[in-house]
Amino acid sequence: MSSCNQDCGSCSSNGNCSVQDKEKEERVKRNTNGVKKVIGVVGGKGGVGKSLVTSLLAIQMQKAGHQAAVIDADITGPSVPKIFGVKKTAEAQDNNLLPNITENGTKIMSMNLLLQNETDPVLWRGPVISGVVKQFWEDVIWGDVDFMFVDMPPGTGDVPMTVFQSIPVDGIIIVSTPQSLVSMIVKKAVTMAQMMNIPVLGMIENMRFVKCPDCGKEIPLFGSDENIDSGEIPVLERIPLDPKIAAACDAGELEKLDIDYLASTAKLLADSFLK
Repeated sequence: MSSCNQDCGSCSSNGNCSVQDKEKEERVKRNTNGVKKVIGVVGGKGGVGKSLVTSLLAIQMQKAGHQAAVIDADITGPSVPKIFGVKKTAEAQDNNLLPNITENGTKIMSMNLLLQNETDPVLWRGPVISGVVKQFWEDVIWGDVDFMFVDMPPGTGDVPMTVFQSIPVDGIIIVSTPQSLVSMIVKKAVTMAQMMNIPVLGMIENMRFVKCPDCGKEIPLFGSDENIDSGEIPVLERIPLDPKIAAACDAGELEKLDIDYLASTAKLLADSFLK
């Protein structure tokens, strides 16, 4: 262990470090062995819709017959349970956690499933938060999962680094809004992924436009319908600002909407990774 002082007599492990490490390795393998692919959903800044994109991808995967799961890695600002209408506290089994399962079968784990009240703040520093994210991977009995989506917090700090270093991420999807400022933020996220040797699968452009309810005209929300500079990263889909999606998320009923947003991206992922 990294904190070992070589004095086994003073250690609570009593010289059994290697045994405990092996037991942990076997437990983690049992918990995660059924997870086939892990996709991180990343955004350089807050408010671009990472949680919405994560949830929509999981929903579309379930609709296509693929078992989906979500790790809500935004520990201090979790919103995935709210989107899915899940309020039941997560249960434990043999010193492990069990993921909560949504109405349509998506498995989720979030900090809000461990709090007494969903509005309780999490007043922790970075290392502790990163440790919890790692536990969400290692200490949850995930069972069989075709696609696990990790909803990351904004930025390029402790949690994204922990996810990239501790979880076998197969690729990331970047979420942006159509603003010129976002081009710089997107490049930061792309550069971080490249430095960590994580493939960047593409970008989802959220809140591209709003559709006029009277004439159906698409109105750009940020004053321009020009494409932002995404470099060499392909834009997989563009999503409008849809009032019915916002209402469904607030009501915890996103799964119940008959929508096809991100269905083509989910199909692309399935065709690429599950051949």
